[in-house]
Amino acid sequence: MEIKVLGSTKPGYTISKQEALNFSGKSAGICYLPDTMEQLLQEEEEKTEKRVKRTLESGHHSVFAHVHYNLILENIPKILAMILNNEKAYNTSEKSGRYTKMKASKEEEEIYLKWIDILEKEIMKEYPFMDKKHAIKLAQENARDFISLFTPATTMEYTVSFMQLNYIIHWFKNYIDQEPNTTFNQKLKPVLKEFVEKTSFAEVELLNCDLKGRKISLFAQRKRKEEFGENYCTNYKASFPELAQALRHRTISYEIIIPEKKEYYVPVLIKNTQLEDEWLNDMKTLEDNFPQGLLVEVNERGTCENFVLKCMERLCGAAQLEITMQTKETLEKYIKNTEKTNPEIHQYLLDYANGARCTWNGWKCNSPCIWGAKNALNRKI
Repeated sequence: MEIKVLGSTKPGYTISKQEALNFSGKSAGICYLPDTMEQLLQEEEEKTEKRVKRTLESGHHSVFAHVHYNLILENIPKILAMILNNEKAYNTSEKSGRYTKMKASKEEEEIYLKWIDILEKEIMKEYPFMDKKHAIKLAQENARDFISLFTPATTMEYTVSFMQLNYIIHWFKNYIDQEPNTTFNQKLKPVLKEFVEKTSFAEVELLNCDLKGRKISLFAQRKRKEEFGENYCTNYKASFPELAQALRHRTISYEIIIPEKKEYYVPVLIKNTQLEDEWLNDMKTLEDNFPQGLLVEVNERGTCENFVLKCMERLCGAAQLEITMQTKETLEKYIKNTEKTNPEIHQYLLDYANGARCTWNGWKCNSPCIWGAKNALNRKI
C-alpha cells in the first residue's frame, strides 16, 4: 500500500473556483483512469475542462466534494448555524451558548443578564454545594433562551465541500424564491440572502441538485406519524437550544415545524413557582424576535442503534437538562411501544433503561459530575 497527499488545507489561502473545478475534474478522471495518477494530474488543461463540463451537466457531482473550504462565520444568527448543521456533510466548531456569555440587542441583553442573576441565586439556593462558576454556567445556559434566533451573536468554523457549499447556496436561493413570507421567513430570508452573497465566490450554476428536488432539510414538508421498531419516528416539542444539541447526532434525522401558537420552555427549577409567570411575561415581550426558548414541533427519526448512541451522550448529568429529559422520555416510549410488537428490540433497549449512563454495565465515566448516578436524571437544572 502507498498513501500520498494530493492536497490539504492551507491557512490563509482561498482556493479559487477555477482551481476547485480543475481539482474536481482530475478527480473525475480517476473513474476511468487509463494510466497512473501522476499522468492524470499532468494532462492538458483543455481535457480537464471538458471533463468538468461533462460531469457538471451529467449531475454526477460527487467528484466536486473532494475540494473543501474552511469558512469562518462571524456574527451570524443561531438559526443559520442550525440550518447548516442539519445538512450532515460538514465539520463545525461553534461558540457555545452554554459556556460563554452571549451578546445581544439592548432589549434582549437586559432580560438575559437579569435572568442569569435570578437563576444563579435560585440554583445556589436549591444546590448550596454547587461551585459558583458552575452555577453561573447553568444560569447562562438557561438565560440564553431570551436571545433571538436572529441575533448575530454566533461565531463558527464551518468546513464544507465545494459541492455541498454549492448545493446549500441553491437551496437558500430556492427557499428565498419559493417559500411563503411568513413572519418567521421575513426574518430568515435576509439571513439566507446574505449567506448567498458572501459565498458567491464559490458558486457554479450547474453544480446543484435541483433535479432531485432537495430543499433545506431542517424545515419539515409534512407531519409524520410515530412508529417504533428497528427504526423509529417520534414527535415532541423542544426549544431551539435543545434542538441545537440534538443536531449534533448526525446519524439521526431532525425536522421542525414553526408553530402558529407560541409556547416557551420554562426551566424545571422555576416551573410551578412565581418565577414561571415572570419568565413567560419576559418571553412575551420578546416574542416578535423569536427567542430561542420558543418551543417548536420536532420530528426525530433514526435507527434503534443510533438512538442508543444518543442515549449514551444525553442520559448524563453533564448534558443539557432539556435534552436529557426528552431522550429519557423517548426511550421510555420506545420500550413501551416495542414490548408486544418487537421483543428483540424491546429487550435490547431495556439494558439502557436503568438510569443515567454511569449505571450501565461496562460504562466507565472519565469525568464524574456533581450529580452522581442517583441525581443525574432527577436534577432541576
